Formats: sequence, structure tokens, C-alpha cells
Amino acid sequence: MLELRPNCECCGCDLPGDSKDALICSFECTFCRACSEQPLKGQCPNCGGELVKRPARAAEKLIKYPASTQRIVKAQGCPTH
Repeated sequence: MLELRPNCECCGCDLPGDSKDALICSFECTFCRACSEQPLKGQCPNCGGELVKRPARAAEKLIKYPASTQRIVKAQGCPTH
């Protein structure tokens, strides 16, 4: 089951479990659409993998299987390519 991390690792913006703007890599590193598009250009800065749309969890499932509350934010923000 996906962790559904609660925020963008670059800018720290909130990305709730039902967000349509969350993107992840195969390791579940999580970024918002704005950071994914610019400056990351669709590539995870941690592993180099492709960033793809994270599936949104249905509201009734979020009650039983809540999103993670552990926030991860890069101290240096998004790297530039």
C-alpha cells in the first residue's frame, strides 16, 4: 500500500491523500506538480527515476487507511538541472 506522503519534498506544500497534484517515483519520493514540472522536469532528484501521477485514495478508504503524517522536506529545496 502506498504511504501517501503528505507534502512536496521540495517546497513543502500539502499533498493530502486525495490530491490530484501529487507525483511520485518508484520509491514514493513525493513532489507537487509545480516542482515536478519546473525545476525537476519530471525526474526524481533522489533516485533519477520518472515522476508519475500518484493515485488518489478514495475518501472512505482514507478513513480506514490514512495517509502518512511524516513530512519530508529537502533543506536545500529543489535542485536545478
